[in-house]
Amino acid sequence: MVTVNNKKAIKALVLDFGGVISKTLFETHANTERALGLAAGQLTWQGPFAPETDPLWVSMQADEISERDYWLTRSKETGELVGQTWTKMSDLLIAARGDVPDEVIRPEFLHMLSRVKSAGYTTAILSNELDLFYGAAFREKLTFLPEIDVIHDATYTKTLKPVAEAYQNLIADLGLRAEDCVFVDDQLRNIDGARAVGMATVHFDVMNPATSFAEAERLLGLHKGIER
Repeated sequence: MVTVNNKKAIKALVLDFGGVISKTLFETHANTERALGLAAGQLTWQGPFAPETDPLWVSMQADEISERDYWLTRSKETGELVGQTWTKMSDLLIAARGDVPDEVIRPEFLHMLSRVKSAGYTTAILSNELDLFYGAAFREKLTFLPEIDVIHDATYTKTLKPVAEAYQNLIADLGLRAEDCVFVDDQLRNIDGARAVGMATVHFDVMNPATSFAEAERLLGLHKGIER
């Protein structure tokens, strides 16, 4: 899926979706357990919040497995806990989050989005798996999505970060120079890919989202009120 709402752009904020715009599944284990009827504390893998609990996460960070492989494994394991055969990441996410997706959107993101749009800047999502992981029905329920001007989803484009083409195609649709785009992602490999094509970057810290969003605002020139 490539969605472009054409407009005159000056600067652009480009965001990953999972982990940046939405809270991670690690942060919402209690919600998932309630939604699936699991006992509290039954989901023990904590990813970056406690790597010692999650050797699979450590393997993914070491590039021994892909991010998609990590989440497919977690989806299969969680499905087994509820007597289901889940073969896609979307099976887990839809079961855990499908009815009220806005509840897992970071409030810090919504605050920043309002400021960025008020300043007249363009907004974009560059995701490797928005619909692949969450399902198209999830996306359609996101109330903030009309505020996003450009969406590149590798579910459809098949061009995944950190391949340079993924960033370059988005930059072309934005009609900007790479250095006028601030890219935010929680995966270092994707940050490295953006830096390689000349984008300003924020390596998003899921354990301190407010600080990461503040840095994105600073790079856009919004750290002291709305400025252009």
